[in-house]
Formats: sequence, C-alpha cells, structure tokens
Amino acid sequence: MSFVEINILGVLISPLVPLMALAFAITMILRVIAVELGLARRVWHPALFEFSVFLIVLSATVVIFGHLKIYH
Repeated sequence: MSFVEINILGVLISPLVPLMALAFAITMILRVIAVELGLARRVWHPALFEFSVFLIVLSATVVIFGHLKIYH
C-alpha cells in the first residue's frame, strides 16, 4: 500500500488530506445518527468518543483506499 502526493495547481497535497475530509464527513453522519437514536447521551466523554470514532473511520478509509490502489 503506497500513496503519492496529489498535485493541485503546482501544490503537492498529502493523500491523507482528502481521506481525512471523507472520514470527518462519515463521522459527522454517524454522530447525527447517534444523537437521533439517543446513543450520544450514554457516552461518558462525548468529545473523546467522537475523536475515537474519527480515528477508527480514518484508519478504515486509509486501509480501504490503500487496497483499491486509486492513488497510484
């Protein structure tokens, strides 16, 4: 699994940046679902929980996109 930089108007962007944006969007969707279902009230430390969910989703997106070989 290897990622290469993305060239946007001569500026090299880390391939992690769009993956972080995607992971953030997925995390916000999961957050809305958790609030609607009432699961967010049962969490001891909401900010820590949301950050942990973000890291899990980010790790999953990196693994998935790494195996798809889109960035080669």
